[in-house]
Order: sequence, then C-alpha cells, then structure tokens
Amino acid sequence: MLQNQELTQNLIDWRNGNKTAFEKILPVVYDELSAIAHRFLRHERSDVSLQTVDLISEAYLRLIDKQNNDWQNRAHFFAVAATVMRNLLIDHARARKFVKHGGGLQQIFIEDLQVAAPKTEIDVLELHEALNDLAEIDERKARIVELRYFGGLTVEEAAEVISVSEITIKREWLKAKAWLYERLKPAN
Repeated sequence: MLQNQELTQNLIDWRNGNKTAFEKILPVVYDELSAIAHRFLRHERSDVSLQTVDLISEAYLRLIDKQNNDWQNRAHFFAVAATVMRNLLIDHARARKFVKHGGGLQQIFIEDLQVAAPKTEIDVLELHEALNDLAEIDERKARIVELRYFGGLTVEEAAEVISVSEITIKREWLKAKAWLYERLKPAN
C-alpha cells in the first residue's frame, strides 16, 4: 500500500514540475508496465518483431512525453499506460498490414472474450474497430474493456478510475464481453 501511495505522490510531484520525482517513477512502475505489455503480446503471432521491452520502452516514452499529464493516482496512470500500449499495438499492426500490402493481418487471441464459445483468433485491427464501435454505443463499456482486458486493472481499480461502483463494473464488463463476442465471432 505504501508503494501505491508513494507512486501517486511521485506522479503528483512530477505533474507539478518536480524533476526528481520522475526518476523515482520508473523503478516503481516497471514491473507493472512489463505485466501489461506481456498481456498484450502473449497472443501475438511468433513472427511479430515487437518484444515486451520494446513495447514498455515506447509506451514509457509516450507517457513521459504526454503534455498536461493529470494522473490522479496509480490506477489512473496504469489505465493511461494500457491505452498507450493498445494504441502502439494498433500502430504496429497497421504498419505491418501496410508493409504486406494487405496480406497476413496480425492476429491476437482474445481468450477473455470466449463467452462459452470455441477458441478463435481475432485480428487486432478488428478488435480495435469493434471497441471504437462499442464506444459509439456505450463509451463506458468500451473504457471498461480497455481497463480490465488491456490494462489488467482489477474490478476495484477500474471502478476507482471510472468513478462508479464495483457492481457496475462487473455488470458492464459482462455486457461488453457479450457484445464484443457477438461482433467478433466468425460468420458460419
């Protein structure tokens, strides 16, 4: 708990211009950033050139470069980090698609979206588009998917970031997974 409070204070100090606070942040957040990056990459194809350390480094550079960072606490920082990593993977997938001129889209396996269905692979760009479509219908559900699946946040942490109850997070998470399953299931 002390580490969470310490990180929150360092984030606030950094936001307020304390340059030494920045130096204290990386050692505290590295393991969690690594876990988030690993979750993103664990279902990538084996020929994907992006490694965990590359994703962490690029995400960290984008996080520290963010203008007007307004991180309220640890959970909010990691929610932003998850969004940054997701966007990096989307950019990477688009670049690979462009290089291959439309061939061999990058695939990831989304086991958490398995609502009583056989295992399937989902294209990362299709998932991105589906999340954007979900956000147009219900932005909170899309944000919960981002926080829970991509960010690895607990129900409690997601509730804190979004400022709703834990039961709301649980209910909306189930509905979002069901909606995404229907949207992404293969047509047979």
